[in-house]
Amino acid sequence: MKAWLSYLLTQFSSHPLLLVIIVTFLESLALLGLVLPGMVLMATIGTLIGSGKLSLYTAWIASIITCSLGDYLSYYIGWKFKNWIYTINIFQKNITLFNKVKKILHQYSMITIFFGKLIGPTRPLIPMMSGMVEIPIKKFILPSFMGCIIWPILYFLPGIFTGILINHPEYIKKCFPLWFLIPILLSIIIIIFIVWIIYKKKII
Repeated sequence: MKAWLSYLLTQFSSHPLLLVIIVTFLESLALLGLVLPGMVLMATIGTLIGSGKLSLYTAWIASIITCSLGDYLSYYIGWKFKNWIYTINIFQKNITLFNKVKKILHQYSMITIFFGKLIGPTRPLIPMMSGMVEIPIKKFILPSFMGCIIWPILYFLPGIFTGILINHPEYIKKCFPLWFLIPILLSIIIIIFIVWIIYKKKII
């Protein structure tokens, strides 16, 4: 895995946007995302952003799109191949856990899908399991998309600050510009608020 990771970073270091697209798509893809060092890869992308080699908003928009595509493909895989997935050894060994997640998905689908996107182990599993237990697609699309807005920026941030500290320490001395953080924080607050309102009113 370390050799593959080193190769990936080396090959795409001159094409950082392509690295964003590949990493965020694979990180969201059913099962495959479990074996990828997501925190390391996303922090690396964040470092490129902080050092000025990659635009924050370009990387953010690209990651939202590819993350959503990975989620929707995972949902389809779960829905289309659920009978085969049920026979996989990992599911047979964890059938009790799967049944609990299934129950939670049916009872609190939006909250589970949204927050599941923000947690490493559940990120590539919840979309697939949503398809497997046949959560209606209209209940899946919105919380998945909202999670895809917040997840990348949260995982980019540690690398962004690292890149700034290494390459632009004068920004820290002058107090890191608020215009950089305000749109990010507002987006996170607004999306969490929308998720909560929809959940409370049971709109979907």
